[in-house]
Amino acid sequence: MKTPDFWQKDKGGWKACLLTPVALLYAAGAGLRSWSTKPIHAGVPVLCVGNVTAGGTGKTPVVIALVRAARSMGIRVAVVSRGYGGRLEGPVKVDVARHQVSDVGDEPLLIAAHGETWVAKNRVAGARAAVADGADFIILDDGFQNPTLHKDFSIIVVDGMFGFGNGRRFPAGPLREALPAAIRRADLILLMGRDDAGLTDSIGKDIPVERAALRPKAPESLAPGMKCVAFAGIGLPQKFFSTLRSLGVIVLAEHSFPDHFMYARGDLERLISEARSLEATLVTTAKDYVRLPAEAAREVAVLEVDVDFENLDLPKRLIAQVLNHG
Repeated sequence: MKTPDFWQKDKGGWKACLLTPVALLYAAGAGLRSWSTKPIHAGVPVLCVGNVTAGGTGKTPVVIALVRAARSMGIRVAVVSRGYGGRLEGPVKVDVARHQVSDVGDEPLLIAAHGETWVAKNRVAGARAAVADGADFIILDDGFQNPTLHKDFSIIVVDGMFGFGNGRRFPAGPLREALPAAIRRADLILLMGRDDAGLTDSIGKDIPVERAALRPKAPESLAPGMKCVAFAGIGLPQKFFSTLRSLGVIVLAEHSFPDHFMYARGDLERLISEARSLEATLVTTAKDYVRLPAEAAREVAVLEVDVDFENLDLPKRLIAQVLNHG
């Protein structure tokens, strides 16, 4: 789905009010599940990277950064993901040479290029499969609201521009759960980018806050002054378009699609035709790129990103902390 405009901070109005009863039912169901579920230990330390809002925080690049850090420390790390959008129930170990987005989802394919990744709708089964395969450390991708697997340390990734939106529960707003309850369960807030939303006031002082930012890695076809047609099917596509402009790229057209959108050949043909007519480069995100039809992908440039942590040793320090106390 696309991020609705009324989810933005200081917005809401009649649409949010109309959806509030649905949000209450959603919250009640989630609360009952959490209350009635006893978390199961995986047998190895589990570091959870999640968020409290629906999409668009930069969580996947953070997971990849942690995987790289763990591997550099000589740790046999495995990521366990739900595999949103994939058809496989799992547990299955992602093979980038064999699996497609329709099998395992887009985010697991991205992560698997950097380290062992397992997809499982049942997170406990996924963790157990990874451990049986030899993993001695688990990174749980987007499992903060899942109560089934015990977590030794939980990070909430928050986008500094979007923040917590209008502060309402899904679907009246972007929150997956009540903010105070989420903060009580988390061990760390990772604030991505500038705090344009004034998050430090919402978070309070009872939980550590670390800072990081996404650093774009532009290909030569996106040098300053170059023209492009941009498209994205992510939680906050405007962030992508703004990043392109910050690089000095001239964005002639923007096309937003729902998060995890599966592009058909016709979608790409129209975008390619537009870019050619404007003599511009067609560009998208790494997460979108893995969802493109193979025959059209060669026509598209990719803007990849890395994570720059304010405290450079933060990933290794967090991993060591989890290992020592997990």
